[in-house]
Amino acid sequence: MHWCMNVVTGVEGEAAAVLLRAGAVVDGLATARARRSAVRRDVDLARGPARLCATLGIDRAAYGGYLLGDGPVRLRPAASPVPAQAVVAGPRVGVTGAHDLRWRFWLDGDPTVSAYRRHVPRTRR
Repeated sequence: MHWCMNVVTGVEGEAAAVLLRAGAVVDGLATARARRSAVRRDVDLARGPARLCATLGIDRAAYGGYLLGDGPVRLRPAASPVPAQAVVAGPRVGVTGAHDLRWRFWLDGDPTVSAYRRHVPRTRR
């Protein structure tokens, strides 16, 4: 079983969320490595939505948590703002509908972002 983390960005009852796809471990590297001991490179620890959750120890217990408070999972502002030109948009990954919409965002050149693989519909045999 894999867990992924969506951050709700709108008001209650409004469909607005962001799937967190990857991240870099900036603190607690020993804990992250213990959770994903088979990973060889640190850059791969949280590369991908399920790997990010495994690295951070996020599971069903985090469901519905408030990310701006003092809970076990918190979002904090970046130390410095990200320049708009550093944000890249591309097609979605792993979905059959609207796979060509540019709703996937990442920081240009970030080594933790998994490579884009175009969706290929499966054919029935």
